[in-house]
Amino acid sequence: MSAACCAPGTPDASADTDVADDISPSALRPPWWRDPALLPSLASGVLLAAGFGAEVGGASVPAVVLQTAALLAGAWTFVPGAVRALWRGRLGVNLLMTIAAIGAVLLGHVGEAAALAFLFSLAETLEDRAMDRAKEGLRALLTLMPDTARLSKLSGEVTIPAAEVRELDILVVGAGQRIATDGVVVEGRSSVDTSAVTGESIPVDVAPGVPVPAGSVNGAGTLHVEATADGCDNSLTQIVQLVEQAHARKGERARLADRIARPLVPAVLIVAGLVALYGVFVGDPLLWVERALVVLVAASPCALAIAVPVTVISAIGSASRFGVVIKTGDAFEQLGTVRHVAFDKTGTLTRNEPSVVEVCTVPTVPHEDALAFAGALEATSTHPLAQAIVAAGAQGGASTPAATDVVEHAGEGVTGLIGGRRVRVGSTRWIPVGAFEDEVERMSGLGMTVVAVEVQERLAGLIGVRDELRPEAAETVAMLRAQGVEVVMLTGDNPRTAGAVASGAGIADVRASLRPADKAAAIDELSVRGPSAMVGDGINDAPALASATVGLAMGVRGAAAAVESADAAFIGHDLRLIPLALAHARRGRRIMTVNIALALAIIVVLFPLALFGMVGLAGVVLVHEIAEVIVILNGVRAARRPAAARRLAASTGELHAARV
Repeated sequence: MSAACCAPGTPDASADTDVADDISPSALRPPWWRDPALLPSLASGVLLAAGFGAEVGGASVPAVVLQTAALLAGAWTFVPGAVRALWRGRLGVNLLMTIAAIGAVLLGHVGEAAALAFLFSLAETLEDRAMDRAKEGLRALLTLMPDTARLSKLSGEVTIPAAEVRELDILVVGAGQRIATDGVVVEGRSSVDTSAVTGESIPVDVAPGVPVPAGSVNGAGTLHVEATADGCDNSLTQIVQLVEQAHARKGERARLADRIARPLVPAVLIVAGLVALYGVFVGDPLLWVERALVVLVAASPCALAIAVPVTVISAIGSASRFGVVIKTGDAFEQLGTVRHVAFDKTGTLTRNEPSVVEVCTVPTVPHEDALAFAGALEATSTHPLAQAIVAAGAQGGASTPAATDVVEHAGEGVTGLIGGRRVRVGSTRWIPVGAFEDEVERMSGLGMTVVAVEVQERLAGLIGVRDELRPEAAETVAMLRAQGVEVVMLTGDNPRTAGAVASGAGIADVRASLRPADKAAAIDELSVRGPSAMVGDGINDAPALASATVGLAMGVRGAAAAVESADAAFIGHDLRLIPLALAHARRGRRIMTVNIALALAIIVVLFPLALFGMVGLAGVVLVHEIAEVIVILNGVRAARRPAAARRLAASTGELHAARV
């Protein structure tokens, strides 16, 4: 791991668990109108517009000067790269654009060359900016690391930088503080929020001997934790490594236009050179050199260069209007190929808001009283389960009695006095449930966390708390299956809870108790069988989001690292956006394929006509311009929002489309 992963500067250890949302990577990068990388493209566009204006006004010399300046400004962003790639023996779209611009200039069409340079440079610069933004998202992962860590030494407690923690050090972790590295509890009891790393929907109880991951947040009790990893080499820094490796793999994928360009460029160059050489042999070099240049222009990828970007830009813009932000053209292309979709559970298929879903009491205790007793003891607790119980008691209308002598037993429960009676509320491992053991098993099998209520040392009842499934989850899964997409659940939660949620959503393939690396491995396995998409919202989903063919982040409340590691993010929170986005991408991909076929057909038709002198320069340029117009008009069709997206926006009133 690089030293940068150990650098200080992250939030205080006692910060909120959602610190990743407080430090937006976009804050580290200037807005687009102040981005120096965009200046050459913007300057090229301004100069090109001025040049065409001068040409219309009859000022031919100023027009040529302005268009030449526009050409140079635009070409500056891709010609050096094309030369470097050529030097290394690689051919791509950059070289195609360079050849097209040179050919147009040699034949006196400076304006056309400048237009190509402007459009291509702008597209390339915006894509580079999007990739830079995705890489910056890695920084958000490390905001979960505290600046410092307290160590227990023979001489007393000492505070050191978290990066200097070493294996076997004893960490002292206070209430609400983050754990600086992976470790095992050796003293103390508490509940620990591990959702950032494991995806566990509800904080887990920990006691001596229980492992805890780096970046998790301690609850109410103080823990002594023996480090099992150095501060710079733990589960959190390994997540960063996984994301970096996945992004590196994805960066090597050639775009569709690049794959077409590889055989096209050498073929055009060879044929043009042979045409010119033929003129030398037949004794009419000027005629055949001119014909070679016409061949070069005829085979230049003018329409091909626009075929993909115009479709992608139109489709991406349309997707953003119905609540889906697709970051790159490559992500859009891949989205249309997806055949497997893997869902995270917590916060994706579920609401990530635990609530009371069932109350079971002994015959002599009303449900309202059990909730009232539990709510009275839990009223001052910040534990998610406690908040759910208090909220349920308030909704039930029962008056909450006053509790005194309230004592919280970390990792077990709460005790106190209510109306002179001793009451305990807590884990079924702490409070004996007696004959209700079967009921506890049944409720646990339905995915509930069971809380027992005891009054005067007698069991009063059981309260089932569960993170509920989103109401549209089952419909979303059915829509995906109707499109021929296989659906899988990947979660860090326990198998029983995961199975209950998956059953409600209609998902048969459930893989539970997964760490971030396990999720990434599962995505790799799915990708072998076909293009895959991962849908998640947490830090622990980042490696899987980056490893998938397309990573889809739930962006409303998703962690910043998850959103930045993904290829697309959802502005809305309705899961039905996912099948709509897949259908939209497939339609756009079909349009893009038609555009590419048309662009290639133009080259195939013009090439022999130019080679045999059956069409001159004016005819070649005219056909290319008409083809470009047709390609652009066809590509713009991808901007149409799906009818289903419009209906969804109208019915929910929650999507971004409803506000556009």
